[in-house]
Amino acid sequence: MHPIRVLLVDDQPMIRTGFRLILEAEPDITVVGEASDGHTAVSETLRLAPDVVLMDIRMPHMDGVEATRLITGSGGPGRIIILTTFDLDAHVLDALRAGASGFLVKDGPADSLVDAVRTVADGEAVLSPRVTHRLLDRFARLSRPAPSDVPKSLGTLTGREVDVLRALCRGLSNSEIARELGIGETTVKTHVAHILEKCHLRDRVQAVVLAYDAGLVQPGTNAVGTT
Repeated sequence: MHPIRVLLVDDQPMIRTGFRLILEAEPDITVVGEASDGHTAVSETLRLAPDVVLMDIRMPHMDGVEATRLITGSGGPGRIIILTTFDLDAHVLDALRAGASGFLVKDGPADSLVDAVRTVADGEAVLSPRVTHRLLDRFARLSRPAPSDVPKSLGTLTGREVDVLRALCRGLSNSEIARELGIGETTVKTHVAHILEKCHLRDRVQAVVLAYDAGLVQPGTNAVGTT
């Protein structure tokens, strides 16, 4: 298999150099390019077609949120991990809504960076449901989109799929969901796959964001919303 191709996007050269050294020490990862602002990130992503983009959230000219929105909107295969200084940066939620597959704090351990790149390249999200829940609880009440902006595809979910989606929002793993609902873990995985397919989502993080935006769960509680 070919190495995982990574594009580094950060306005600080020392950060990019440090990440490059960490990632290129791994035999299955190669850094194919760098960018110092959002505009260059978009153009380099289209030119290089990386598997994973490590995207700084705060940059000059164009921030990581807008760059993420443009990259995911282009329909390319590359998946985006947001880099931030703070684990509860309000802009992270905007980036998740724009299509990012999770986020990392810049001063985290090197192993978490490598693991995240591999996880996202494999089609999964790098943000645990529990951290997603905490992030959304803090910011969703202030920045929830209007109901008219919520995809109608949510209404195509079956009752059981809605149950699974609510469980995801509570931070439950597939095995925990299986035990709670009295179904097999393979069945849970199938329901999650159907949720992503029906709602045109990339991963579980996007599903949780959608559930909050739709009012399926309310910030600060596990209660079901009325919208």
